[in-house]
Amino acid sequence: MTLQIDTFVLGPLETNTYVLRSSERCWVVDPAIGAQELLDFLVSRQIEPEAILLTHGHGDHIAGICELANRFESLKVLCPEADRHMLTDPEANLSAQFGVPIVVSANCDSINPGDLLSLGDMQWAVLDTSGHTRGGVSFYCAEADTVITGDALFAGSIGRTDFPGGSASRLLGNIRNNLMVLGDQTRVLPGHGPETTIGRQRAENPFLR
Repeated sequence: MTLQIDTFVLGPLETNTYVLRSSERCWVVDPAIGAQELLDFLVSRQIEPEAILLTHGHGDHIAGICELANRFESLKVLCPEADRHMLTDPEANLSAQFGVPIVVSANCDSINPGDLLSLGDMQWAVLDTSGHTRGGVSFYCAEADTVITGDALFAGSIGRTDFPGGSASRLLGNIRNNLMVLGDQTRVLPGHGPETTIGRQRAENPFLR
C-alpha cells in the first residue's frame, strides 16, 4: 500500500492543488486556475484521475474543474453538500469579485462529514471543518497519517471567516474537535502555503492557543 502525493501551486492566489495516487488510482483535490500545468503532468504520465475532491466551493479551489472534466470525460466531482450551490454561483464562490465569474457545469456528487472514500486500498475520512464556508471539509487518511485541510487550517493560521457563510466559532470548534485530535506527527496539507504537522500547529499556531 503506497500513496504518492504531488503538489501544484497554481493561480494568482497560489492555491495548492494535490494529486493523490494509490494502486494505480488517482484523485485531484481542489483544482485551481491554471490547470494546464496539472493537465500536462497527468497526460505525460498517462494518469487518468477518477475523481475531483473539493474541500470547499471558493473560486480559487474550483477554477480548474472544467479544464480537467473536458479532458477526462468520466471524471466525477465530489463536493461538500452545503457548498454545492457555490459551483454555479459566481457571487457565492467569490469569483465575480475578481471579474472572472466561474460556473462549473461538470456532474457533481455530494459528500458529507462522516463519509469514507476509497482510493485503492486506502480509506479517506471526510471531516467537518466548516466555518471558512458552510460546508468546508478536510480529508484524512489514517494509513498515510495525512490530512488535507483546504482553507480551514494553515501553517500558523486558520481560514478567513469574514466571507458569506463564515463563522469563526464554528471553524475553531471544528479544528479543535476534528483536527487537533489527530496525532502530532500527522502531515497537514493546506489549501495555501507550506505543509506542516498537527503537532507543530498545536504548539505554534496563535489561533489555537
